[in-house]
Amino acid sequence: MSDSISDCGDCTEHRTAVTEAEVDALVQGICFKTGPPRTLGVEVEWLVHELRSPQLPVTPERLEAAYAALRTVPLKSPLTVEPGGQLELSSPPAASLMECVETVSADLDTVRAVLAEDGLGLVGFGHDPWHPPRRFLREPRYDAMELCLDRTGAAGRHMMCTSASVQVCVDAGYEEPGPLGHEQRWWLAHHLGPVLVAAFANSPLVGRQPTGWLSTRQLLWTKIGAGRAGAPAADGQPRSAWARHVLDAPVMCVRRDDSPWEVPEGLTFRAWARSGAPRPPTRADLDYHLTTLFPPVRPRGHLELRMIDAQPGDDGWIVPLAVTAALFDDPEAAEAAHRAVKPLAERAENLPAPHNPLWIDAARQGLADPELREAAVACFTAALQALPRLGATPAVVDAVTAYLNRYTVQGRCPADDLLDHPRSAPRRARGRKDIRT
Repeated sequence: MSDSISDCGDCTEHRTAVTEAEVDALVQGICFKTGPPRTLGVEVEWLVHELRSPQLPVTPERLEAAYAALRTVPLKSPLTVEPGGQLELSSPPAASLMECVETVSADLDTVRAVLAEDGLGLVGFGHDPWHPPRRFLREPRYDAMELCLDRTGAAGRHMMCTSASVQVCVDAGYEEPGPLGHEQRWWLAHHLGPVLVAAFANSPLVGRQPTGWLSTRQLLWTKIGAGRAGAPAADGQPRSAWARHVLDAPVMCVRRDDSPWEVPEGLTFRAWARSGAPRPPTRADLDYHLTTLFPPVRPRGHLELRMIDAQPGDDGWIVPLAVTAALFDDPEAAEAAHRAVKPLAERAENLPAPHNPLWIDAARQGLADPELREAAVACFTAALQALPRLGATPAVVDAVTAYLNRYTVQGRCPADDLLDHPRSAPRRARGRKDIRT
């Protein structure tokens, strides 16, 4: 939520007003960069907790002191703070799966060491099971976001302040059709998405009580509105579909330099471009608008898969990264994944994600749903066959195998462990294998 499409919002080009037609052309040009899939990335979000007792809230003063210390250490992955104080590491584009794993693992080791000096640690849950939403950052962006999202209920504050995820970023793919073509990868991302939601669900508790959903985090996204967190149709031409979605999505805020940001109600970017009120939108406004849309698959030149809950354990994030990378970047695995999820498409009822029945079933039932479990087992199996071809170490292959056997084939996910022991504190991973060897 803290990223930006553009780095030059103050240049003349970005301060010039844009028309509706220019917005359409810009979005189609910047959001899908086609070519051979060569790079991979991951964004890992974490809740920060007391090492001695994770159920105790961390004061804002301690968080600020810890984050000040983190700003003094060198990291290869940019580190950002989310509105509720969650930490996010965003890997630089990596040329291989293992390069991505090694970079983020090393940075996480550094972050954990700095936090431990103040008695703090990182924990992976899709939603904080103990604490209510509490905003840590007081900035105009988040003031406006809170005001905007409050109009649809309490889900927005939970999303901002108590949720965390593993976001996998893959290249958009070739312009031409095929298993690695951008249209096929766009389709696969939206139909594999529910399988990833179900397989990695890890947010069944709010206020220490079961919500009835294995991925409460995914439920929250459905509650903040289709314009803000929904997706366009996955069939057809991705560029034009996404451009229409961007134009018809509600504007979160109109930024101003010398006064509080305006938070209009019901103003789409299309209507803003046509009317020019309360002031004409600029290219910088468009770039900012793109960062305020949170669909499960967000095109940002590459494809950002945003539907995976944060995972337990120090290295739990590696499994969804490895599985997703294999299913997108290995041609044989991509074909197998396409076949595995195709039977699920009918359950989507041609409704956009994540508001269609398939996504809702995935978030509520997880792999207890027989069709989702069958698809997940097929996808994990294809990924395991592909990982050695992608240069994965035996430790990574073993981690995916262990996850498949412990959870996927059993129709379980990490959320089931939490429901089995809802009041237990998370246990740090013990005796983990070093994936860098």
